[in-house]
Amino acid sequence: MMSQILCLWSGPRNISTAMMRSFSARTDTVCWDEPFFAAYLDRTGLDHPGREETLAECETDPETVVARIIKPVQADYHFQKHMAHHMIDGMPTDWMDQARHVLLIRHPARVIASYAKGRPDFVADDIGFPGLLALHSHITDRQGRTPLVVDCDMILSDPEQALRAICQDGFDIPLDPAMLQWEAGPREEDGPWAPYWYRNVIASKGFGPPSGALPAVADRYAEIYASSLSAYNTLLAL
Repeated sequence: MMSQILCLWSGPRNISTAMMRSFSARTDTVCWDEPFFAAYLDRTGLDHPGREETLAECETDPETVVARIIKPVQADYHFQKHMAHHMIDGMPTDWMDQARHVLLIRHPARVIASYAKGRPDFVADDIGFPGLLALHSHITDRQGRTPLVVDCDMILSDPEQALRAICQDGFDIPLDPAMLQWEAGPREEDGPWAPYWYRNVIASKGFGPPSGALPAVADRYAEIYASSLSAYNTLLAL
């Protein structure tokens, strides 16, 4: 069986795990959580919550990861939740030509407020916006088509409409109404970092309510916020 590869690219704290839950609710889809995370940690030496578990349980060789990415699965679709900032220099990218891609963005004030709760010391690259911009250009140049960019607030405001756009316009597959809700609890595909980051989504049964007012950004993150907001606005206009 030839499986269609569906790549959702995000930064952290972007409801990307809820999106993985949504696609996991389909009976025709297999999901994979952050394929390159262990390779990224191994190459950068960065300290993240769940680092030791991730390195122990997940593949650290990027080429081995790619072999699994392009290997057919026992389903029509192979949904992969990727983090754009994991694709550091030297990570293989040719495999992307075999996939369809959607970019998920979220206002950086919301990302920073959420991310800082679990890892207060970070730089702009850690929350993904530079990587998403570079990825958008790379995919457009390689495939000759512009990947769909979706803001998280659009999904939370109208999940059905946003999912229809993601499926039909982004991935060229039909929408499955089952994607709108799911059973609470952990999933087999959840990465070993799930205990540190996935508490809310593990308890969820669907997408959360529409976003409220933007949170305040602490002064210590002012420069990160400014650069991320510029990248976010550029992506939003694409």
